[in-house]
Amino acid sequence: MNIRYVKCLGPAGFFALAYREWEGPPGARTLVCVHGLTRNSRDFELFAESMRAHYRVVAPDMPGRGLSDRLPNGADYSFPLYLSAVTTLLARLDVDSVDWVGTSMGALIGMTLAATPGQPIRRLVLNDAGTVTPKAFLQRLADYVGVTMTAANLRALEAGARLSYGPQRDLSEEQWRRVAVSGAREQLDGSWTLDYDPRIGDVYRVGELADVVLWPIYDCVACPTLLLHGEKSDVLSQEVAQEMTMRGPKAQLVDFEGVAHPPWLMNEGQFGAVRGFLLG
Repeated sequence: MNIRYVKCLGPAGFFALAYREWEGPPGARTLVCVHGLTRNSRDFELFAESMRAHYRVVAPDMPGRGLSDRLPNGADYSFPLYLSAVTTLLARLDVDSVDWVGTSMGALIGMTLAATPGQPIRRLVLNDAGTVTPKAFLQRLADYVGVTMTAANLRALEAGARLSYGPQRDLSEEQWRRVAVSGAREQLDGSWTLDYDPRIGDVYRVGELADVVLWPIYDCVACPTLLLHGEKSDVLSQEVAQEMTMRGPKAQLVDFEGVAHPPWLMNEGQFGAVRGFLLG
């Protein structure tokens, strides 16, 4: 695995976008994996290792997360900037098309790209996000994103992760620790800080929140699409997931029993569902 950087242009000037790259077999297709709102490319480490026999895997740290630059103006953390950044990344990768796995925010970025004329996505995987993001979930983001940024030690960090992400029956103790550590950075005094710019949450605390409805975008997607759904998700309802199998690209749906938002793509059952779709 290598860490690379590409310069992207935003409203305030250029910024560095970091991305992890796992080499695949000679001539392998490229798989792009994009994380959720407060996460980073390390979320895909196990998944990438499971896919590198078939793919070159690339996972960016979106602006303000992980090793990527923080932006001077917090208001610039927006989908237009994210779409611009991943478009620059795709140009750097020098391929005509990619397969895409997006978790939560990364799913919505992928959906929007796939709905655009001339788009480069061959197969699209939407991990627990879809056409309706409920107001209640956005309010939950407003309540915690960027509000509590430090933990005194690793035990406190893990406890905070469990509180933020809710019940995840499929996660072992080791996996919970991976979730906590991959989303944070240890400081010199042994404390931990979450590895993102706290200002990415500001947009959820400005103005009145409402459901975000993206049916017009989804209905323009034409590439084969897989929808992963956590049974206990507070982002993607079962009703919306079912309707997504009947509209637009008519996504294939895989439900994960007892799993809250998001499925973390850290076990063979989840690897296999995605692998079977992408290689089918």
